[in-house]
Amino acid sequence: MFGWCGTVLRVDLTHGTLEKKELDREVAKAFLGGRGLNAKTLFDEVGPGVDPLGPENLLCFATGTLTATTMGLSSRLHVSTLSPYSGIMGDGNVGGTMGNVMKRAGYDQLVVKGASETPVYLLIEDGEVSLHDAGDLWGLDTWATTDILVERHGKGVSVACIGQAGENLVRLASTMVDKYASASRGSGAVWGSKNLKAIVLRGTGRPELFDRPGFLALSKEDKQFMAKDRVQQEVAAVYGSHYGITHWYPGYRNFEKELSPEEVPAQIRHDAWKEYEIDRVGCQSCHIKCKNLYKIPRGERKGEVGEGLEYEAVYCLGTNCGVDDPVAIMEMENLCDAYGVDVIAIGNTIALAKDLYNRGIIDDEVTGGLDLSWENAEDQVELVHKTVMREGFGNLIAEGMYSLAKIVGNGAMEYCYHTKGLGRGVYPAGLFSLAHAIATRGADHLRGRSWSCGENSDEDVLKDLMEKGIITDDPVHSMIHGERVTTLADTIGRCKGAVNTWTCALPLIWKGSLFDGLADMLTKATGVAYTGAMVEEVSDRIGAVERAFNARQGITITHDMLPQRPDFKHSPEGAKEREEHMDLVRSWYRENGYDPDTGLPTAETYGRLGIRDVGDTLARDEAYTSWDGPLLMEAGAYPRGGKRF
Repeated sequence: MFGWCGTVLRVDLTHGTLEKKELDREVAKAFLGGRGLNAKTLFDEVGPGVDPLGPENLLCFATGTLTATTMGLSSRLHVSTLSPYSGIMGDGNVGGTMGNVMKRAGYDQLVVKGASETPVYLLIEDGEVSLHDAGDLWGLDTWATTDILVERHGKGVSVACIGQAGENLVRLASTMVDKYASASRGSGAVWGSKNLKAIVLRGTGRPELFDRPGFLALSKEDKQFMAKDRVQQEVAAVYGSHYGITHWYPGYRNFEKELSPEEVPAQIRHDAWKEYEIDRVGCQSCHIKCKNLYKIPRGERKGEVGEGLEYEAVYCLGTNCGVDDPVAIMEMENLCDAYGVDVIAIGNTIALAKDLYNRGIIDDEVTGGLDLSWENAEDQVELVHKTVMREGFGNLIAEGMYSLAKIVGNGAMEYCYHTKGLGRGVYPAGLFSLAHAIATRGADHLRGRSWSCGENSDEDVLKDLMEKGIITDDPVHSMIHGERVTTLADTIGRCKGAVNTWTCALPLIWKGSLFDGLADMLTKATGVAYTGAMVEEVSDRIGAVERAFNARQGITITHDMLPQRPDFKHSPEGAKEREEHMDLVRSWYRENGYDPDTGLPTAETYGRLGIRDVGDTLARDEAYTSWDGPLLMEAGAYPRGGKRF
């Protein structure tokens, strides 16, 4: 095959079997790669009623169709599973080197099922695949694990692994790649449930391209454009996502409000982080280098180096938890990377816990003596440790914010600002709230939100998009385009950019209509005669399959909710805004060929997208239990412990 490697590696940990299967060419053509291949696999093999932490769940890793080619910013790897954090589609997109290395080793997708009786790690060296004992690695953090495995198997390998959070089935646990890159939505806990500690990859080949000279010319054109893009060179390459701290209105004290640029404390503004920066780094195949390498200047972790402190860490672990101490934020970022836990998920959950504490809904007896006053950074750092180890109150934080509110009760859910278990804040009816409501993995800033309004785009690019009618005053119309672009980025292996720009997410955006440039690249890579319309259809197909997957987990249109603060929620104005929001949601479904009453594709749409079997499966299966978060275990049934970092 051209473009694709043509091989899927399937690992059954229960039986210890390793099997290479040929990638179905028609499936590849219809779903491309990355997020698309994983969504198809999960729908086909993970039905309703599956425990996310049970052996029936799958871990799917897929490279992008254009990963490991000369196209820049193409090193992304997509990690998908039934999320133990949300109980629905849970996928994370991760950088580093593993996407490229996996493709160079000859694999489009890796599917892991079952559970090993003892800890193991998977070693892939091009065509050689083997399972190894990981007993000596169990209990270690991701940094130590990575160092040991690189020493054991030689430089040039890429290591994905879990730390103590995944081992202890913390529902906020991430898949960590090359120490610092994170694929979230709880995938790390699924690794832990399968006793899978790490995947070590070495790849020395490269995918064959149908028209290599033609592809090289297009990728060169894309790189030249990016090299002149003002946003990439003056913002992303200089500040990365720190830019957002002063420009994106971060949440404050569990979304009590959003901080205006003038309200952001001086010590954590975007330019203030330069004080701790010692270098700038990027993922493999990236020429932007949007990430900072930093050194902690004082305190308990003085001299410790970290990488990729993003806007989300400063906002979710910092301002939204009432903390504005940069040293504490850097310490917590490093703890999250080393332990293998998602900064957004743990930050939002701690912010909710602090809100409940300061309202008197929980007290010192519940927290085990931890002082969760807003400004107390020291006890918050301690709570990160306790969460990962499932010690005391940390055992409850480890369940995630929706389950925390459900377990606490006493009105706690009123302050849990979520959509399908994930939180991105409180917004009025409009584009942002619509984006969060329809995102297939819960409230999400990377499923089309920023792109739909051109929030961070270069002025010339934004003007062109508006002239083409892609960005308009109609949030429904704009969201359709935004979701298609971000879905395709996750599918071809492209980075969406530190500041979420169209030019990052969609290569050759300026050539013809929205998807013509990408279609040309795909044609030259694969030999399949893609058109812009075909590429657009690929995105719609993936979205339909993801929504069908969620339907089997009990999701309906009623879950496309608008989070509101309690005082406004129970007012006539709040009720009116919810009606406005649902009008937008139903309009979005209608425009996409979905039933506005169910939020599912119509039979005609299933047929048009060539996935009639998906609709038939949903119609054939029995009624599903309504979603109420993930299945939970008894509090004392979880593993706990490990070495403190």
